[in-house]
Amino acid sequence: MRLAALDPQLSREGLRVGQNLADARAIKPDMVVEEIDRPLLVAAFAAFADWHSNASPLVSVLSDMSAFGDLVLDITGVDHLFGGEAKMLRLLLKRLRDLGYRVAGAIAPTIGAAWAVSHFARSQIVVPEMLESVLDALPVHGLRLSDKQIADLGQMGLATIGQLRQRPRKPLQARFGLSLLTRIDQAFGVIDEKLTPRLPLAEHMAERRLAEPISLLDDVLRVTADLSVQLAQDLEAAGLGAQAFHLFVYRVDHKVMTLSLNAARVTRDPAHITELFRHRAQRLEGEYDAGFGIDMVRLAASSTELLEALQTGAFSTENGLEDIDRLNDRLASRLGAMAVLKSVPVASHVPERAVRLVPALAAGETRLEAPLLPRPLRLLPRPEPIRVMAEVPDGLPARMEWRGQTYRLIKGEGPERLGAEWWRTGQRLELVAPPKPQEQEPGEPSEPPPYVPDLQLFLPDAGTRDYYLVEDQEGHRYWVFRQGFYSGEKQPAWYLHGVFA
Repeated sequence: MRLAALDPQLSREGLRVGQNLADARAIKPDMVVEEIDRPLLVAAFAAFADWHSNASPLVSVLSDMSAFGDLVLDITGVDHLFGGEAKMLRLLLKRLRDLGYRVAGAIAPTIGAAWAVSHFARSQIVVPEMLESVLDALPVHGLRLSDKQIADLGQMGLATIGQLRQRPRKPLQARFGLSLLTRIDQAFGVIDEKLTPRLPLAEHMAERRLAEPISLLDDVLRVTADLSVQLAQDLEAAGLGAQAFHLFVYRVDHKVMTLSLNAARVTRDPAHITELFRHRAQRLEGEYDAGFGIDMVRLAASSTELLEALQTGAFSTENGLEDIDRLNDRLASRLGAMAVLKSVPVASHVPERAVRLVPALAAGETRLEAPLLPRPLRLLPRPEPIRVMAEVPDGLPARMEWRGQTYRLIKGEGPERLGAEWWRTGQRLELVAPPKPQEQEPGEPSEPPPYVPDLQLFLPDAGTRDYYLVEDQEGHRYWVFRQGFYSGEKQPAWYLHGVFA
């Protein structure tokens, strides 16, 4: 067991992070030791990192050395909002220290350089011209190396980054691997190092910093309505529309609440965007917690596409599709994405496999060119057995019995012959994709999965089907099929598969 963190007093008495616990107790027998809760720290620091998106839209947790403690912000193009890089760095460090945290920070051209300077030098701003001189004076620990690599470098007498860079690269790679050279190149900007934003990357945004904190959900929605107008104007000026919208609500107790939703089609209508968030907020009202107040609200848009201005005057054409999309948006916002489904075609000639249900807001719909064949408006989830009588074995059905009732058939056409998909034998029919398994926290009650119909594949060993469209004496039309053929004493089975309007 080793020490993971120390208070300032123990640090002054000679204890250090990473020291063996037994050695530490020999130096300070009366010290108080508590076991570190790493999952709790990781979750708390992740939420704390999201709060920093009020300073920069690109915020990431650098988990190379630890899953918590290292925060990276890309401040390209945002430092002028704080009066320059120096004032921005002082502000970010001050507000963390005011909350009781010990913090060090640095601004540098690369992620590796900023990490090294913040850990092994005083908080400062490193300009590109000073990058080499500043990094060369730092210890090799600043390259985010493994403990074994650092120990081996110490045995070679290489204590600083400058001493390490003077050595030939090929022998270093042969002994320490490519990772050592990669860390050096990343720190000095030879290789780009990308950060992974924790929150959705906003292409366009509008925000409002409040002079006095607010707490009511209705007040947040009013601010959202104003931000929707600003965001719509920004999108209109760029000739764009968006399909994904994200609401960030920043609390004064360094926490942030996020709410994201998708629209069925690209839009920039501020009234429609406001209504979507209003419906979603009503669904999540029980989980809303303003804490000690909200001092900033940001509305962002992503998944943008070109959206030309539309004419809505006397000569415009209304086909009703936009109203259907708006209805789908509102229902999905209020009830959830999996509560509103639509059918999309699937490359299969077997009727129960030719359509699949997906969320109505899902993008990337597949369009398949299929022959225009008569199909019933209502297709049964599973074909139901019926009894059929015909004048001749292979003739049109003349009478059928279904669900205890007898129907006299006066018209019919067919057959339409469909062969079995032999390559699918033994598979199960899934109208909705099964949900992905999620890890459950200890003691947390299990939530029922969304509705997933568990329909077995109808007769996986079946052969050819002959479909008939028949009509009874009252004008009702049915879609029936014969499974198999007449062969001697073997009689085929009949099923009803759908009902026409």
